[in-house]
Amino acid sequence: MSYFLKLYAFEDASPQQVQAAELRFKQALEATLGDASLVVPVYQAYRRIVAIYGEAPAPDTLTDAEQQVFDQWQAAESAALTAALGPQRYMGDAQFEING
Repeated sequence: MSYFLKLYAFEDASPQQVQAAELRFKQALEATLGDASLVVPVYQAYRRIVAIYGEAPAPDTLTDAEQQVFDQWQAAESAALTAALGPQRYMGDAQFEING
């Protein structure tokens, strides 16, 4: 399954720098999740969990499967942001959009 990724964080970056950061972001997501085909379904499942339980659900409110998806996406997102922006980045600095 292919998907579109747009990273919003680089007001003063060149188009080439943005494209390179988006590529690093995608590669880290895919490596952390295990395959490109898992990005969209895991992201959609994560978004459903957040819509139901909020950004920081109590661990005892999620099923084991929901907790696994939640943790898996957060790890992938963190790895992707670090790959794209570096370890000194601030969480509020970048936003991304994924469409499948």
